[in-house]
Amino acid sequence: EVAAFLGHVGSKTSCGYGVATGGPLAWGLCYNKEMSPSKLYCDDYYKYTYPCTPGVSYHGRGALPIYWNYNYGETGDALKVDLLNHPEYIENNATLAFQAALWRWMTPVKKHQPSAHDVFVGSWKPTKNDTLAKRVPGFGATMNVLYGDQVCGRGDVDTMNNIISHYLYYLDLMGVGREEAGPHEVLTCEEQKPFTVSPSSASSSSS
Repeated sequence: EVAAFLGHVGSKTSCGYGVATGGPLAWGLCYNKEMSPSKLYCDDYYKYTYPCTPGVSYHGRGALPIYWNYNYGETGDALKVDLLNHPEYIENNATLAFQAALWRWMTPVKKHQPSAHDVFVGSWKPTKNDTLAKRVPGFGATMNVLYGDQVCGRGDVDTMNNIISHYLYYLDLMGVGREEAGPHEVLTCEEQKPFTVSPSSASSSSS
């Protein structure tokens, strides 16, 4: 599970590229924030629960990068830190960045959904609907929980394969060995119906 968690962290924070020394997978845990955000990631739909602080950008920061005001607000509530007014705390404090990432790993994104931890360790039992949606416990389902339709249900895409490659890399690094990763249908989520649909896909107005 540590390798699975780090596989996500490594893929999301990597500054590796094709010809980097040691290969692109050796460069996880490099960036602690999105380097050139294209927008402020402020969603006014949450103006009563998690209102955006004027002039503050809610771009990706942390070990499992947090985006959007509502995610900073929810994470801040859980960790009892004012991330809504001070999202920069995540990039300035490595301990907090990992506390936030571990909280996300252990906590369902939505009610009536499992957490990444639950689907990985097998404490989640798929319903009949899950089975029909080809959602099975394992690493592939962790991508589904954390990223939904941004990565899963789209076939054999690079974004998904990049996360899997990091996971296998960390398994090798930890001496577990990638052969323990499980069969293809457990490792990937290429055919899994997403648990969640991202706001940008659901409505073009927010993108």
